[in-house]
Amino acid sequence: MKKAKNIITYNRLVYVVLVLAILLTLVAIILVVARHVDVEVKTEAEYKSLVLVESGDTLSKLLVEQGFNNTDVLQIAKVLKSDADISSLRADSDKIEFVRLGEKEPVSKIIVIPSPWRQVELTCDESGTWSCRKIDVEKDTRVMYKVGEILDGDSFYLAGIRAGIPAGILAEVYDLLAFEMDFERDVRAGQKFSVLYEENFSGGKKIDNGRVLAIEFEALRGNVKMYRFKKSDGKVGYYDENGNGAIKSLKRTPINNAKVTSSFSTSRKHPVLGYTRAHKGVDFRASTGTPIPAAGAGRVVARGYNNGHGNYVKIRHNGSYETLYAHMSRFAKGVVVGTNVKQGQTIGYVGSTGLSTGPHLHYEIIKDGKHVNPMTVKLPAISNLGKEDKANFIEHRKVLEEGMSKLKENPSWFIQL
Repeated sequence: MKKAKNIITYNRLVYVVLVLAILLTLVAIILVVARHVDVEVKTEAEYKSLVLVESGDTLSKLLVEQGFNNTDVLQIAKVLKSDADISSLRADSDKIEFVRLGEKEPVSKIIVIPSPWRQVELTCDESGTWSCRKIDVEKDTRVMYKVGEILDGDSFYLAGIRAGIPAGILAEVYDLLAFEMDFERDVRAGQKFSVLYEENFSGGKKIDNGRVLAIEFEALRGNVKMYRFKKSDGKVGYYDENGNGAIKSLKRTPINNAKVTSSFSTSRKHPVLGYTRAHKGVDFRASTGTPIPAAGAGRVVARGYNNGHGNYVKIRHNGSYETLYAHMSRFAKGVVVGTNVKQGQTIGYVGSTGLSTGPHLHYEIIKDGKHVNPMTVKLPAISNLGKEDKANFIEHRKVLEEGMSKLKENPSWFIQL
């Protein structure tokens, strides 16, 4: 028994020694790891400074201010141009972040931020050569749905803001509806409207607005509906519920938010001449210098001055339609006879030249050589959908309407794409 007891005691001693050795080894490992992590944290601590590009700033100027020499400046500019297609900086838009490994260390990384969703990261290797990589920032896109109502004395804009629609989205909706509606005459108290649109987030913070997906408006001449749809050829447009083009080739009101001061009439007493004669267009009040956009794409066929219209521009849009813009204070640069213009392109600026009592735009639509009322004429759509696209559109429209229905029942919800 004694011998056996001694054996047990010895085994216990060996066990204790082994346990102590293991514990000491573990402590040593923990200390080493802890010391390593501490070094990494200190080494990897970065000092960042963000610069918003201002008027007068150039890439060279900003880099020199950060301590770069001319050789680096030239190389960085070359890399940005060749690999990232960035040849200049935009004031009040672009940002540059400079990263250092220590507060007083030289810049080790440059991050150019030309948009919230795109970054260009520049780094320098041991040989002093700069390179860049483009980074796309992931979007968290949320589909929102807002419903508004026009109250007595309201404008569409005020009603939209009250409904919680962002101003940028409202401007786009206004521009789309202007193809179909006259906001001066078609907006009445009690009308309801709705907008399905996107908002883009990053890190839980809203960055910007996305696309307008659908619009409904209870207009006087019937409900207006527009749905955004991408065709099989990749082109995007807005279409009514049946797949017909909702965007017309001409706009009824070239200048958004402009008040109609004189309507189309076959017999109107002229405010300057004093006698009755036809008023072959619509007058929109606007301050001198307000840009005048082309109501549709076409070619300038006349630009000049006469006693009645003052400075005017005439555009031919196709074989049937022409538009005329009168009383301009001046013409837009580069707009001359023979110039091809896009829809929405500025062709001149509001004025009071010719027979005019104050600054305004006189706007005419001529169809097949005859003047027609811009507010009532049926305007041709730019394009309708073909058979295959129309079938896909109907399915797409049902998805949008299902989303609108769910969001209408739950106003605080959004759909995450």
